[in-house]
Amino acid sequence: MWRLLDTGVMTAAQNMAVDSVLLGMCARGVSPPTLRFLQFNPPAVLVGSFQKVEDEAREDYCKDNGIDINRRITGGGAIYFDKTQLGWEVICRWHDIGVSRPSAGMFEKICEPVVTSLKRLGINASYRPRNDIEVDGRKISGTGGTEKLDALLFQGTLLIDFDADTMVRALRVPVEKLRKREIESMRDRITWMSSEMEKLPPLSDIKKVIAGQFSSSFGCKMKESGLLKQEEELLGEKLSYFKSSDWVRGRKTRSSRYFRALYPTGTGTLKVALVCSEKADLIQSVMFEGDFFCFPRRGLFDLEAALKGTSVKSLRENVEKFFSDHNMDMGGIGPEDVCHAVREALSRSEWRRFGIDVGKANSVFTVGGDFEHIASLGPRHLLLPYCAKPVTCESRHTDNCDMCGECGIGESYETAYENGLIPISITSYEHLIETINKIRREGAVAYLGSCCEAFYIKHRQDMEDAGLPGILFDVAGSETCYDLGKQSFAYKGEFEGETQMDLDLLEAVLSACRIIQQGGK
Repeated sequence: MWRLLDTGVMTAAQNMAVDSVLLGMCARGVSPPTLRFLQFNPPAVLVGSFQKVEDEAREDYCKDNGIDINRRITGGGAIYFDKTQLGWEVICRWHDIGVSRPSAGMFEKICEPVVTSLKRLGINASYRPRNDIEVDGRKISGTGGTEKLDALLFQGTLLIDFDADTMVRALRVPVEKLRKREIESMRDRITWMSSEMEKLPPLSDIKKVIAGQFSSSFGCKMKESGLLKQEEELLGEKLSYFKSSDWVRGRKTRSSRYFRALYPTGTGTLKVALVCSEKADLIQSVMFEGDFFCFPRRGLFDLEAALKGTSVKSLRENVEKFFSDHNMDMGGIGPEDVCHAVREALSRSEWRRFGIDVGKANSVFTVGGDFEHIASLGPRHLLLPYCAKPVTCESRHTDNCDMCGECGIGESYETAYENGLIPISITSYEHLIETINKIRREGAVAYLGSCCEAFYIKHRQDMEDAGLPGILFDVAGSETCYDLGKQSFAYKGEFEGETQMDLDLLEAVLSACRIIQQGGK
């Protein structure tokens, strides 16, 4: 006999405290084996047991939007949980489910009832190692667990009707500037029940199907009941702790870092974004994008899942095995390209010796060589985008600047002069190529410049062909012509939007160049 426990809607602190109570009481032999359903209100970011809040949550956004932040007793990555999701948990002893210790087979065994339930409801779900339930490559339920003595707590989140945009903004997932295309890319990797069904059944019916399937799969009976008296008493004692900063922030946790890079291949640009441990030795999550095709489309998502939680040391072995085991066509991109892209991203951590932290390094691109080599050449020109000048600026469409102090271009000109550089405003794509060719003929050996990431991806090969190495850094978080679908106007120098110069990044790049040119001193 199992207990079917539906705790309804609770705060994050209440739900985390209940988890602790149920696992502890089960380990002591007080609580019966339990299937629990839970929900959250207000919405919450839940970091894993071994994560740092500041690494995983966009705290200002959460505070401004009434989103709680708390810590799970289970490991794994951070998740966003709102009242449209259904949490499900199994709390029992190992022998209750016929296993003795954690294993890949155990994860699949506990997930199977949810997979079968979704199939019964008309959704073609399947289990995907290491611990996800997916639909055509897109995650619909993530899972994780922990143990205490001979008891375990295994939990999952079932996405029913989900606010993906808020999730991306609340979590520090592998996107950086929260531009439209980045959010859409994350949305492509998840799905939810309401988007997979013509008519979503009532939540009570979904719970009934899942409970029935657990009963059938585990060969047990389910009896609906509430918390035991001992559990309620212990919950009253623990709740204040799970609300406290000591719990949410006070644990000794592992730090993680976010790395990204754009890696040119023979058939397109492979963009990689990954979250790694601070020592860059463990891949916690990874996301691939780029201007290439992938067939089948889900193959890219399966590759991301296969690399999650793996050692960087075994990267080549894991990637080559995946390509060997899966019939996937990435348009000429192979295991070697994937490994190079990941290692290119991880190499950004080494830039700290030049004074550029990983956050800034992620926004720097190169043409015709690596950063250290190009910087050592001593670039003497700074090429700046006209779109960072105000639309009303009289010199917006000229290659000069009046330095009136009304925009970041003027400050960039001042910084350039202070560092012995020649600043030039670029007024169109053709002007860029003409300028690169001109300064090369005049003896320039390298240049610095600023453009948006999308422009770099589209025109990197053109800049390579111009034959002059360059270090480029991204514009600040404004919407670019590519975000607005107006790149054809920008190509001709007719874009009427405004971007912004990242002046801190400019200073960091210039400082790094000086350090490199002085022999690293």
